[in-house]
Amino acid sequence: MSTGFDPDIAEWLRLRAADPTAADESVEGARRHSLAVNERSLALLPNPPVPFAEHATVLETASGPVPALVVEPAARPAEAAVAFFHGGGWIAGDLRTHRQHMRRLAVESGAAVIGVDYRLAPEHPFPAAFDDCLAATLHLAGTRTGPLAVAGDSAGGQLAASVALACRDLGVRLAGQLLVVPVTDVTGGYADPDVNARYPSRAERADGYGLTMAGMRWFAELYRPPGRGGDRRVSPLRAADLAGVAPAAVHTAGFDPLRDEGAAYAAALEAAGVPVVHRDWPTLNHGFFGLGGVSATAARAASQAATDLRSLLQRGGRAAAKRAVIQRGSMIAVPTTTQDAPASIAADADAGA
Repeated sequence: MSTGFDPDIAEWLRLRAADPTAADESVEGARRHSLAVNERSLALLPNPPVPFAEHATVLETASGPVPALVVEPAARPAEAAVAFFHGGGWIAGDLRTHRQHMRRLAVESGAAVIGVDYRLAPEHPFPAAFDDCLAATLHLAGTRTGPLAVAGDSAGGQLAASVALACRDLGVRLAGQLLVVPVTDVTGGYADPDVNARYPSRAERADGYGLTMAGMRWFAELYRPPGRGGDRRVSPLRAADLAGVAPAAVHTAGFDPLRDEGAAYAAALEAAGVPVVHRDWPTLNHGFFGLGGVSATAARAASQAATDLRSLLQRGGRAAAKRAVIQRGSMIAVPTTTQDAPASIAADADAGA
């Protein structure tokens, strides 16, 4: 199988560079360009996934209101749910640029996808994006009854990974995490030669395939993580311990400067005993998840990501059902009188727990 760069995406990048919005290199220009090229790629989809319903909402989280978009895959509300965090280097992207990403995941995974409209840098630097995504996830965990996963692409993949770590520490069980071309190590802000040398793709794919290393340095400067950027809320690969975090599906792309840090995170999860599936798409670039109308291979990869998400949710649902059976069995085993029961069980029985 050829591992050369996908020719359809190469042509797409040439056309993207000619878009009138590409000339403005300001933050607002980057946001307009992101929206424009995503609308162009959406128009190329021959049969875009069509959800049953979608509506804007505001999640009234414990930390304050967080805007969101709910995409439902079927006529009845889906039991399984996904908190989705869009990419865009923490400075761009929104629920418009990633609407079709969410629709694909909802329709093909069978889960309700809740896109989180987190605050963007530089107006809201680190850790605003993480705080919003974690607050939204905790809110969903407390209000949804079915299995819950997190998912995201690029910077959104980093947010999903970091939120999954926080949920582990808070005792919030997630069914899984789907990480598509994730950022995993911002240490050194993509400007430290020693850190960059750990990930050969940063040099091999530094320019010419969409996302660039110069762009990553700019994003990190604007997001302003503390110190050298090793905080696990922005660099999940730098977490001291990954054991016990939710099962993961990690997708990387051969022509992506972030390829090797994504692969390193998948390997670190596996080494920590976390169930993980790592899929590398050798002919694709960083933005493949939204290029299903441009490249047949990108379309297959995006559908595979949705399939992986569905599998994570199904396994999470079965595990939850098994826990419920065990809990019911424990209740049946409680003595019929409190006289011989341990004090904690007796107190629960008296309280009607």
